[in-house]
Amino acid sequence: MTELPVIEGIVEQPLKKPNWLRVKLPIGEDYKHVRSLVDTHKLHTICESGNCPNMGECWGAGTATFMILGNICTRSCGFCAVATGKPDPVDWDEPQRVAEAIHLMKVKHAVITSVDRDELADQGSIIWYNTIKAVKALNPFTTLETLVPDFRADASCVQRVVDAAPEVVSHNIETVERLTRQVRIQAKYWRSMETLRMLKQGGMRTKSGIMLGLGETKEEVIQTMQDLCDNGVDVITIGQYLQPSKKHLPVHRFVHPDEFNELREIGYNMGFDYVESGPLVRSSYHSEKHVIAGWGRGKWMEEKAAVTG
Repeated sequence: MTELPVIEGIVEQPLKKPNWLRVKLPIGEDYKHVRSLVDTHKLHTICESGNCPNMGECWGAGTATFMILGNICTRSCGFCAVATGKPDPVDWDEPQRVAEAIHLMKVKHAVITSVDRDELADQGSIIWYNTIKAVKALNPFTTLETLVPDFRADASCVQRVVDAAPEVVSHNIETVERLTRQVRIQAKYWRSMETLRMLKQGGMRTKSGIMLGLGETKEEVIQTMQDLCDNGVDVITIGQYLQPSKKHLPVHRFVHPDEFNELREIGYNMGFDYVESGPLVRSSYHSEKHVIAGWGRGKWMEEKAAVTG
């Protein structure tokens, strides 16, 4: 396979971001409206906690990804900007507040994620069930994606999410098998695959995401994509890792957009129903499109037909 151009550098030194990674600052009335709702309802968003580069675009469009179960995680992943420590007690009123905020925002599609709560016997799955049910009760015409933890592949925890029946369930593999211990310190590659497999067996439309630029090889990325495909994942997102702070893992390389385009093509040829691949792609980026079965593959086939004439 021909290697496409990348920007390499010594990992100990911060790399200068290329032009294709520049984003607009968050501005505008729609952004201010979402900002106000998040503050008023005392909600957490992964947009803020995760330093997402697309926050300006998404909030400007009136959407946000809500983070439940607090904003302190029990895990200490090397890539993640969310704080690690001892979480606050579970807030049993949180599901209703999230549902009310989504109702006030009048969004057609909502995304909810959470921190890991390994200290809880149910891994936080009861709050997950309650939140999904509350959102659907108050917003019956809103589609919902849930970006869940691995729940330690506990079948009873996974089943609670299945029983609540969101339109899409996502769990990110994040990186290749070789780098999992370094990138997702308390996670396990095949445990995440098992969680995704159980969700698919439960009838869910499933989704996962990979970050590039952490030292993985292209062959490893393709193998990870194949492992996800083999475990029934419908939608895959592939994006560039960006270092949240000096305390986090350094960027090993900035991957050229051409390589993301190639991986998109490979993903569709593998059999994924939707492939979102680009430098600024994050798990919930354009997630409203990921709900519709066949939409991404249909657009890809149209593109191929246009090229071949």
